[in-house]
Amino acid sequence: MIVVSAAVEGSVDEVLVKRLISEAGGIPGEVYGKNGKLPLRAKINAYNSAARYRPWVILVDLNHEADCAPDLCRAWLPTKSPKLCFRVAVREVEAWLLADREHISKFLSISKTHIPLNPELEENPKQVMVNLAALSRRRDIREDMAPRPGSGRQVGPAYTSRLIEFISAPQGGWRPDVASRNSHSLQGCIGCLRRLISTE
Repeated sequence: MIVVSAAVEGSVDEVLVKRLISEAGGIPGEVYGKNGKLPLRAKINAYNSAARYRPWVILVDLNHEADCAPDLCRAWLPTKSPKLCFRVAVREVEAWLLADREHISKFLSISKTHIPLNPELEENPKQVMVNLAALSRRRDIREDMAPRPGSGRQVGPAYTSRLIEFISAPQGGWRPDVASRNSHSLQGCIGCLRRLISTE
């Protein structure tokens, strides 16, 4: 079994990338970063150097930093080590979670018709997730994931832990293989990891 190290922006990304490594047939190794995008970019050359010797994956959100994922990749890392998967979620990892429309609708306890058909086209997938949670038939989901009016917060107090719960759930949780059919950037990430692990 191949151990794959990773660097990500935050705790949701950490759980998600570990899930993807496992799904691709690897063993999740140490996950670095988890302090936002700017510190991650500051250390990207060190991670890239480490990927000369062992498998690595770096996952960042596109947000609105570049017009497309390839542009961001070129800006951050013009020359990539052969054992590095540098992948960009379009536009945020929430889009990858929304791409499993059936299971996210059940998790949020809302109608599937509310889930966008192509979440990668959404300008702000995190806001979409929050807005959907606010429609939930379950009070705990609404209170955990959507901010209270007037709080000044963008998300609810347990937004992160609820997303981690969805990613990690053994039954009824996120299905990367299903979601990848509705997310080009997720499909690319899974394919890159599989190729990386199979050639080690």
